[in-house]
Amino acid sequence: MPDKLSLKPDADLFPLPVVLVGCGNMSGGINIITISWIGVVCSSPPMISISVRPQRHSHRLLMETDGWTVNIPTEDHLYETDFCGTHSGKNIDKFSALNLTPVPSRRISAPMIKECPVSMECIKRNTLSLGSHDMFLGEVVALYASPDVITDNEIDAGKVRPITYNIWDYWNMGKRIGSFGKCSNRKE
Repeated sequence: MPDKLSLKPDADLFPLPVVLVGCGNMSGGINIITISWIGVVCSSPPMISISVRPQRHSHRLLMETDGWTVNIPTEDHLYETDFCGTHSGKNIDKFSALNLTPVPSRRISAPMIKECPVSMECIKRNTLSLGSHDMFLGEVVALYASPDVITDNEIDAGKVRPITYNIWDYWNMGKRIGSFGKCSNRKE
């Protein structure tokens, strides 16, 4: 590739989604951690992965409990999102510090976040030690969305206004530029 510079190998994928993961046990200590290393790994059953450094307070909570929640913050929650990614829950209650509301999940012990318009409950199915991070695989067993982000019985990303992460910077999504399966049918 003569027109490209050779760089040190790195996991520079972008954009990445930014989510707030609720972890812990409603009766024994809860936390929120900001995660951008998240991905869909299976559609049937629906499964996602999150990756967390073993040194993190949330890692211990994830190891000790049955699952976690994935909560999608909006652009309006940028401060809270950044705070949860830069402050440890070991010595601070992030829910109280940020005036966020923990909501009990129906299927797992971890809390959802009321202020996030989309929340998922994930049952932990496996943990893989990979190196700098451990990957937690979870089955999505429940999905909730605020009525104001629904269009035609589907979650409308434009109404959610999620945050993305792009090599040390937060971005919004911008505008829709096409629909899956329809762009390749256009005649040039």
